[in-house]
Amino acid sequence: MQAVPTHTDVIETDAVIVGAGPVGLFQIFELGLLEIRAHIVDSLAYPGGQCIELYPDKPIYDIPAVPVCTGKELTDNLLRQIEPFGATFHLGQEVTVVDKQDDGRFAVETSKGTRFLTKTVFIAGGVGSFQPRTLKVEGVEPFEGTQVHYRVKTPADFAGKHLLIIGGGDSALDWALNFCAANADGNPHKAESVILMHRRDDFRAAPASVAKMRALCDAHEMQLIIGQAVGIDERDGQLTGLKVAGNDGVTRVVPCDQVLTFFGLSPKLGPIADWGVALERKQVVVDTEKFETSVPGIFAVGDVNTYPGKKKLILSGFHEAALAAFGAAPHVFPDRRVHLQYTTTSPKLHKVLGVESPVFD
Repeated sequence: MQAVPTHTDVIETDAVIVGAGPVGLFQIFELGLLEIRAHIVDSLAYPGGQCIELYPDKPIYDIPAVPVCTGKELTDNLLRQIEPFGATFHLGQEVTVVDKQDDGRFAVETSKGTRFLTKTVFIAGGVGSFQPRTLKVEGVEPFEGTQVHYRVKTPADFAGKHLLIIGGGDSALDWALNFCAANADGNPHKAESVILMHRRDDFRAAPASVAKMRALCDAHEMQLIIGQAVGIDERDGQLTGLKVAGNDGVTRVVPCDQVLTFFGLSPKLGPIADWGVALERKQVVVDTEKFETSVPGIFAVGDVNTYPGKKKLILSGFHEAALAAFGAAPHVFPDRRVHLQYTTTSPKLHKVLGVESPVFD
């Protein structure tokens, strides 16, 4: 991963990728195989996107040929995979301007003043600029980040704590089960107690997770409360619990040290909405041949795009990145015919990847 240039001159390149999540990182690989130079921009201070920001330790099971890996492991492996291509990362900044020039290239500028002149743009921004939906309870703001959290960055911080986890989706159930796990299973961050709270006794999470949660409740390993937070309980400047209105009409104080709230993300396309690409329900419309937008030379891959039959899977995003790279090649090399080659047998790709060509008997 190359360092960000310190000069303020315009950077001329073949491609600018907006979003450094798994699909954006794999886009570097697919472009690299075609010898297309890329710079990548992300609003986060580190690569990995949602995989790192929201569930770095959560297992992922649907990456081909990888039975299981965490979000961090997937990110680390992708970073290793793209090393041969030397893409430059511009982190902690947001692309604010994309303006098509008379010569067909795009003038791109970020919130930190980094400027590019690029032949193609790849929008790989996941759900866009996303923010967690917060707990709407009066007086909770002073405790956000210290005792009220919307993501788990360091699980060990919650070891031995009395946790109140709010939500009914996969994230809430996964973390409730995780913090209930016994030390005998190799879990160094078991909580002292776990209470899961949801507004109704019906969950969006995977049925297997719900079944495990109910079994733990039956075994008195954790507790389930049906209700909604309506206030806070504090003492000496510390949050000591939440006031919860139960479905029986009674409001009770639920004591806790830490509150983990998982209400999902509120996606915001942000400046992407001003780039002139066709949108549908806050998603970027693309074709399924090249994953090109309504603006020639701008492509969209991953969760940010939409097309008939779209499935929001990392696997699907990888497929889209491959076709988008081939779709971009005529914009980058208008006089060159690009052929499909295989990394297994192509000496040219072996040279690009910096590996030795195998000898087959």
